[in-house]
Amino acid sequence: MTDYMTEKLIQNLNLDFLQATQPQPAAYLEQGQGVPLLMLHGFMGSGKCWLPLMAQLQTQMHSQIHSQIHCVALDLLGFGDSAKPDIQYNVAKEVEFVRQFIQARHLEPCYLMGHSFGGWVAAAYALAYPTAVKGLILLAPAGIRDDSFAGRYDHLRPILWQTPWVDWVLNGIKPFSNWFGQKETLEKIAWMRGELNSQPAARSFLVDRIRPEDAIDTVEKEIHRLQTPTLVITGDRDDTIPQWHSETYANQIPNAQLVTLPEATHSLPQNHSAELAAHILPFLMARSLQS
Repeated sequence: MTDYMTEKLIQNLNLDFLQATQPQPAAYLEQGQGVPLLMLHGFMGSGKCWLPLMAQLQTQMHSQIHSQIHCVALDLLGFGDSAKPDIQYNVAKEVEFVRQFIQARHLEPCYLMGHSFGGWVAAAYALAYPTAVKGLILLAPAGIRDDSFAGRYDHLRPILWQTPWVDWVLNGIKPFSNWFGQKETLEKIAWMRGELNSQPAARSFLVDRIRPEDAIDTVEKEIHRLQTPTLVITGDRDDTIPQWHSETYANQIPNAQLVTLPEATHSLPQNHSAELAAHILPFLMARSLQS
């Protein structure tokens, strides 16, 4: 296996819940060898979000105990280069996608790490398959019901409309955006529309979860059942997932550890990889990673 592979690999899966006649692709990156650590990205992300942390883990691991971790970064269902079926997405389907990938790649039991939306999926997976997870690492995890989120993304709904009129309007006002000092804003809106249209899972979650009562699969009432060793890491400058969400995970999961990184934003894997690795490696090593 190449130590630093940045080209995605494909594992074809027979996804029973899709009733598809053809195998569906699960795209992933992998680096290193040893005990498997499966990484689940955040909302509108992909496995490539983990590349900085994967490099840090391999470097710091080798310098400390001359060993490696088998890092596997999966594109979740409906994201990145994995299958994008035309379905209503939910966390249960993501969990089953992860389950079938783990079984196909013979990764069980594994350590499971998730960032933001991926943390929600990771926690739900550990609840569904507790003996399959050796340890759980949650980075600014979503999945805690928070009614203040209702309406937070209403302003994005027009760019989700599946009509060419939106594109015509964006392209029509683009030449004048400099006059109004809105060039960067317009470019960001156009980028986000492109991303949401290319990632049906993200679009589905935004469209189908506008109201508080739509949050039917959050995990705050279930995580007290977890017996999996758990590390929760958040940043004190996170303006996406409130810090109390991470605190809820740490308080409800028995014996969970909570780390708050100073001056850290929500983009933990991309922008704070060295600090993350410094906390993640002791957590892994304390659980006999070398055995």
